[in-house]
Amino acid sequence: MTAAAAGKEHQILQAGLHLFAERGFDATAVPAIAKEAGVGAGTIYRYFENKETLGNVLFQQCLSRFKQTLKNGYPADSENPREQFQHFFYGMVTFTNENEHALCFIRNHAHAHFLNEKSTNQFIQALSGLYDFFEEGKTKQIIRDLPANGLIAIFFGAFLELHRLIRAGHLEETPELMKGIEESCWDAVRIHD
Repeated sequence: MTAAAAGKEHQILQAGLHLFAERGFDATAVPAIAKEAGVGAGTIYRYFENKETLGNVLFQQCLSRFKQTLKNGYPADSENPREQFQHFFYGMVTFTNENEHALCFIRNHAHAHFLNEKSTNQFIQALSGLYDFFEEGKTKQIIRDLPANGLIAIFFGAFLELHRLIRAGHLEETPELMKGIEESCWDAVRIHD
């Protein structure tokens, strides 16, 4: 692929991500993506078979970046589960700050009708580190004895709502707020003495 072609593909992906995150997949037409990307609608079909293909490529790219962000620097050898939990929390903060629309897109489309099997499997894999953390924490009697998916819902769900409120301007992201939210999320999933 030439540099010009790669540049156009990137423009289309960025436009699709922005519009899917803001309007939703179903409410976004291909001509709107083309207009946002500064290309003709026909150009999109040179890079992507259809809107569903574009949506799946974007979803997979966002999940790949999400999983990599959580994996980078993960203290796997640490005996301190709190340190590992903090890594996940602040990894998600880093991801949202570096990928403005990606978390919103993932949140709103995690179970969307257009996702193919590869996207669905990649979503499961992206959360596998959290799943393993919670399962191990339960065996060590540090984490509440709830299904790991339920614990992920408590933690990830709270983080997604926090992200939504910050994006909407209802909360200001400050170090104090993030510290307090992280502590609250930890308190929600851990066993209390």
